[in-house]
Amino acid sequence: MSREDEPRRHQQTLLRSFRVAWDGLVVALRSDRNLRIHAVATVFVVAAGCWYRLNMLEWSVIVLTIGLVWVAELLNTAIEAVVDLISPEPHPLARRAKDVASAAVLLAAVTAVIVGAIVFGSRLNLRPASPEQGGQAADAFYSPGEPRRV
Repeated sequence: MSREDEPRRHQQTLLRSFRVAWDGLVVALRSDRNLRIHAVATVFVVAAGCWYRLNMLEWSVIVLTIGLVWVAELLNTAIEAVVDLISPEPHPLARRAKDVASAAVLLAAVTAVIVGAIVFGSRLNLRPASPEQGGQAADAFYSPGEPRRV
């Protein structure tokens, strides 16, 4: 191969990598019920974010949290597939690997629920209404001069 072909080969390899990654996502969505549940939840959260007109910081937190859950679920799916390939028969270490991978997804999902409660809570009237009831803590999420949306 000549040096002139090197950049073109690199572009084809990079494009192929993206195609393979996309194919992996499609296969995971088709085969993993939990990932489809996360997809539906993602649609609802994004719709709620648009409805409540989240600011840039809130969107950043929501997008990172959605990404965390998706990455955890995709890694869990990959780990389960590899464990099933290596250990088709039940084995305590195979079970442990699958359980720990599932725990990572659970932790990411619980984190997402907490983040959702923090970001959307004030819009859903889930915070205390008066300072006597602890409303000042909720005020910490608003910058000075930013209008409070209830």
